[in-house]
Amino acid sequence: MKTRVQKNRLFLLLFLGFAQMTQAQTTPKIKVQQDSTHWHNLKDVTIVGRNSKSDYQQIPEIVGTNIYAGKKNALIVIDNVQGNIANNTMRQVLAKVPGIHIWESDPSGIQIGIAARGLSPNRSWEFNVRQNGYDIAADPFGYPEAYYNPQLQAVQRIEIVRGQGALQYGPQFGGMVNYILKNGTEMNQPFEFETQQTIGSNGLLNSYNAIGGKKGKVNYYSFYDQRNGEGWRNNSQFFSKAGFGSITYHFSKQLSLSFELMYSHTRSQQAGGLTDAQIKKDAQQSFRSRNWMDIKWTTPAITVQYEINDHSRWNTKIFGTIGDRNSVGFLQPINVNDSINALTNQFNNRLVNIDQYRNYGLESRIITDYAIGKMKNTISAGIRLYTGNTHRLADGKGTTKSNYDVSIEGFYPRDIRFKSNNAAVFFENIFRVTEKLLVIPGIRYEWLEGAASGSNGFNSTGASINLQSITRSRSFILGGIGSEYHLTPNTELYANFSQAYRPIQFANLQAPPTTDLVDPDLKDAKGYNIDFGYRGKVKNYLQFDISGFYLQYNNRVGTITPSNTNYRLITNVGASTSKGLETYIEFNPVRAFTNSKYTDLILFSAYSYTDARYSDKHQEANTKGKKVENAPQDILRAGISFGYKGFLFTTQLSHVGAAFSDANNTTTPSANGNTGIIPSYSIIDLTASYKFSKKMNIKAGVNNLEDIRYFTRRAGGYPGPGALPADGRNFFVAIGAKF
Repeated sequence: MKTRVQKNRLFLLLFLGFAQMTQAQTTPKIKVQQDSTHWHNLKDVTIVGRNSKSDYQQIPEIVGTNIYAGKKNALIVIDNVQGNIANNTMRQVLAKVPGIHIWESDPSGIQIGIAARGLSPNRSWEFNVRQNGYDIAADPFGYPEAYYNPQLQAVQRIEIVRGQGALQYGPQFGGMVNYILKNGTEMNQPFEFETQQTIGSNGLLNSYNAIGGKKGKVNYYSFYDQRNGEGWRNNSQFFSKAGFGSITYHFSKQLSLSFELMYSHTRSQQAGGLTDAQIKKDAQQSFRSRNWMDIKWTTPAITVQYEINDHSRWNTKIFGTIGDRNSVGFLQPINVNDSINALTNQFNNRLVNIDQYRNYGLESRIITDYAIGKMKNTISAGIRLYTGNTHRLADGKGTTKSNYDVSIEGFYPRDIRFKSNNAAVFFENIFRVTEKLLVIPGIRYEWLEGAASGSNGFNSTGASINLQSITRSRSFILGGIGSEYHLTPNTELYANFSQAYRPIQFANLQAPPTTDLVDPDLKDAKGYNIDFGYRGKVKNYLQFDISGFYLQYNNRVGTITPSNTNYRLITNVGASTSKGLETYIEFNPVRAFTNSKYTDLILFSAYSYTDARYSDKHQEANTKGKKVENAPQDILRAGISFGYKGFLFTTQLSHVGAAFSDANNTTTPSANGNTGIIPSYSIIDLTASYKFSKKMNIKAGVNNLEDIRYFTRRAGGYPGPGALPADGRNFFVAIGAKF
């Protein structure tokens, strides 16, 4: 305890000393070329690409106190997305971000699962998922699953950073996803009312209503959103309710204080998995009518921003995550019927699992410009303090009912408490070697402590199996370096190298899923990311980002099926290497060859090639050289958008190649649907929108136009087990207005 306190004090002293030194300095005014688009420093909430119809932009080099120079990144402007954002259709929202693999197994859009570069999309756990710059996952170290995602109607933009983002945001291999919410700064009047009403197939109803404004020293934004639906499959009804409030007071042009609070409550019926034969017969059928998940999520946050001078700014966020995740269901393999017990004339008892997350943290960052000779350089530094508490009650004997009910008979066999503590400090610097060449080194020191205690079930005599109270701490340094070379004012070569780290999850240590077993000797994963690419814009008609990547993932956690067994084993399956290409091109021939003011034609293609394989060295014999599970080789999303005045029509093709569901590369589907190949698929979406004025619009679309039957995931536990079909053809119509 004494060592931890001393380390935390050291981090605070380092930060405060750096802040005082920065504030005391008298930085000379530095002349910057006014036509350079690369040296713009943007505040935290700024609409980027306001005058563009494209939903894809490159993040500027510096936004707020964050450095994005030299990093593979993308910014999605939600107002320009052509798709069903009411239902979080992420293949449309992230269509122009190459290489994003999406699990489409949740018709409600509540559970978003995305990944890239051969990593698992399971609840986006390989990404550091944030809202307004702070953590919203269950526990970013011990249990990084994102059970909550904000309503996209309330999102202004989504920032996605790959690779080198680990230096600023903590250990991760996939990168960072940050949902930036509206807060009223984009409004130009004291009061504005916004409403979006959406109806769609399978009983979809979504009502989003918000108020916001800006007057004097105050800007504010608040919304209430409710979404209900029956789902495309049987037994997949859901609801989602969320309320949010944000208020910012500007004490002066330099100092502001913000407070925000989000509350979300979602409940979804889990239709369960199917075997491959059942999907071919009828993908809409369901043999699980008694499985439910209920999630309540509260995320309070306070943000202080201070513009120290023209070249320096400071930002501090104090945040919390108060979450409850409850599930109840019959979780036997899908080839075991959930039927009436002949002896009791009732269903069998269900299984109840309850998690409570109580996490709190602080992140403080400072950024400043300074001169070396005639060149302006920029340094960013920050500290992080975090504590997470997870209370897990598992394997409770639930009721024989069919509705959502988490009451149990007796008590929970497993009653476990997990705790994680984290302190970190990072530095990152932009050295402008010449007017064209930037070099961006960075370093992060990370200290982690994890603890587990409680009861993990009963032995054969009925006695409780008490966990030995375990506390494990470790510290490490992550290093990285990035660079940019500006070939023209709007195009650049970029490259970066960054180390990454992934701690063992709580779930894999003590709480294995129903149909999986976990290796008790799991180790933390370590590795690195490398990017090299060329990106930029040509006038107003072409933008592109073409890059190669290399990801080394050591001590990788994966699943294998041991010989002559009927279960999957979660273990360190060795090292894996992912390498490939990520390309994005968007071309507007109308702007390139004509001067039309009313017509637009946008052609885009986002393609990725990923070769993700387990290494031959230091590898178990059954996985040597095999492909990584959940890692399609080819992902292509391409489309055409045609616009005339206020009308815009978009057609989009999504093609995802085949992938294996386990590290053994099992091809033939198992009898219970848990393992086997995940076939490739191609689907087409159509979306049309019309803006009657700046204040009124209508949008409609058809998703999966050809009504293709496909699935993206095989689950060994919740919400399966089995293969989980994606939605067939469905429609939506949305009307929006602002007053």
